[in-house]
Amino acid sequence: MRDEREFVEYVRARMPWLRRLAYRLCGEWAGADDLVQECLVALYRHWRKAAAAESLDAYVRAILVHAYLAERRRPWARRVQPAADLEDGAVSGPGIESRVDVRAALARLTRGQRAVLVLRYWEDLDVAQTAAALGCSAGTVKSQTAYAIAALRRLLPNYTPGGGDAW
Repeated sequence: MRDEREFVEYVRARMPWLRRLAYRLCGEWAGADDLVQECLVALYRHWRKAAAAESLDAYVRAILVHAYLAERRRPWARRVQPAADLEDGAVSGPGIESRVDVRAALARLTRGQRAVLVLRYWEDLDVAQTAAALGCSAGTVKSQTAYAIAALRRLLPNYTPGGGDAW
């Protein structure tokens, strides 16, 4: 009973963060909600192990990222590609064109490249933390980051950072 109460308290406190991270990974809210639900089921099943982890947030982040990356291997995911929507509140205002362009370019990256950029630059994780979340080496994180940035530069040749938070 205590474990269940702790689980519920954790989920209530961290739900906005989980949803935001899931949205940033998959680029649309319906998919983000599905991803969070899948993550929470896995977290519930492994709650004791997760609660004993050095960093519960890091453990949950890894579950979420792995669920996101595993989605590409499912047959239905290759057939159904929902259109990306805009994050709440990002419909108008200064720099909206840049945000839309960057989001569209992110949607064209591989899932692994998008995950690396989201974790490194949105979640502000260092290379080691990103590698832990992805379950790969630090060298893989560095190379995937370089490939992803190069791909973004090709997709957005006229983009100039600094016009607000484009991501």
